Amino acid sequence: MCITYFESIGRIQINNQKIVEDHYTNGELLKSICAGIYQIGKLPGTVTMEDLSAVDEFHIGGRKVTKAFLDPMNISVEDHVLDVGCGIGGSSRFAAKHYGCNVTGIDLTKEYVDTGNVLCSWLGSNKQVKLVQGDAVEINAPDATFDKAFMLHVGMNIANKVALAQEIKRVLKPGGIFGIYDIMQTSSEPIVFPVPWASTVEASILASPDDYKNILAAVGFELTSERNQRKFALQFFEHQKAISALTKGSSPLGLHLLMGETASTKVKNMVENIAMDRVAPIEMFFRKTY
Repeated sequence: MCITYFESIGRIQINNQKIVEDHYTNGELLKSICAGIYQIGKLPGTVTMEDLSAVDEFHIGGRKVTKAFLDPMNISVEDHVLDVGCGIGGSSRFAAKHYGCNVTGIDLTKEYVDTGNVLCSWLGSNKQVKLVQGDAVEINAPDATFDKAFMLHVGMNIANKVALAQEIKRVLKPGGIFGIYDIMQTSSEPIVFPVPWASTVEASILASPDDYKNILAAVGFELTSERNQRKFALQFFEHQKAISALTKGSSPLGLHLLMGETASTKVKNMVENIAMDRVAPIEMFFRKTY
């Protein structure tokens, strides 16, 4: 049986924000992205959203999954959408362009937010997309601000998932949709580190699918659908491995710019953890009921 979120939360440092931000901070991320776009023959004024998709969609499946995940939320041009843990804003910009909505993205890592806002200005997304530094358990927004909210591979770094659920409920309008695509714990076997979301166990706050469902139900959400994407993830990584072999290495723009020198080790360990069914990417959708 899995060690539950409720059993493990007491062993987690109360303030893990610095650990998490230090893990994601590069120091020269924008400079690295600029170098990458020059290598593909582009400039800030000519680079496209598709050019950047390899680096700004920091979750298993990338842009393809972003669209497949967001489409069922029926986002409209009238919606104001919250992107929780937006990173450098790739999914926020995609949602704004594809559905015509306004998006507010929040992320704990200042460098991600600063870099993301520069990318928004390059792509002309800054009128629809606003990225701000912030904590997902203390969102700087009035009650019932957003029509929909989503997070892609974020909960693994949030210790207090009860506070997260309460805060998302607070800022969502009645009947609002909350979509989650997170790495979740599927066995009691310890995972191998480092992984993309954490270099050490202190920064990895895994919970099981049942934990997510119980927490969200307790604060007033109804589960509308759930899907385990383990099989897809393994197929995706096999495909990426084949592409890398054909191209003989990393592309100028890729997630290695976010993960740093240990990128290959982090990905290798994540694939092993998923293959051994210690963790899996799980997709869930909830509706605010009260």
